[in-house]
Amino acid sequence: MAGTLTVWKFPSETGADTAVSTLEDLQRRELITVQDAAVVSWPASAKKPKTRQLHSLAGIGALGGAFWGLLFGLLFFIPLIGAAVGAGLGAMSGSMADIGIDDDFIKEVRDKLTPGTSALFALTSDATLDRIHDAFQGQSAELVSTNLSHEQEAKLREVFAD
Repeated sequence: MAGTLTVWKFPSETGADTAVSTLEDLQRRELITVQDAAVVSWPASAKKPKTRQLHSLAGIGALGGAFWGLLFGLLFFIPLIGAAVGAGLGAMSGSMADIGIDDDFIKEVRDKLTPGTSALFALTSDATLDRIHDAFQGQSAELVSTNLSHEQEAKLREVFAD
């Protein structure tokens, strides 16, 4: 599934978190699919910004690993050991997988933030732009980067222009 990567900068340290809540609501209503996301926030009182990935691949890997470990454990009559080993292997493989938004790219944009601002990195697909625009009405954000073509980027900027 190909995704659209957009990076939005907000003039407040909580703007990106507010946008995440909006994205989660939109995803629940099936108006967008969020494949991966990260938030960088820089409180005015902090010495450096904080980065937070929103989807834990390690947790997903552990859950899948626990399932398969339990299944093989049941087959070989050792369910608890199988689940524990499966969860450990799943968490390890999930934490080593580098899927989604590139960490180096997040660091590059993070270095451009200033105290009191925040940024949202969103890898999305299947967006219903007009409904999304309505949901983000009143949230001030600047499009910093995208992998869209110039024409698609211009259309996106037009949709989100106040």
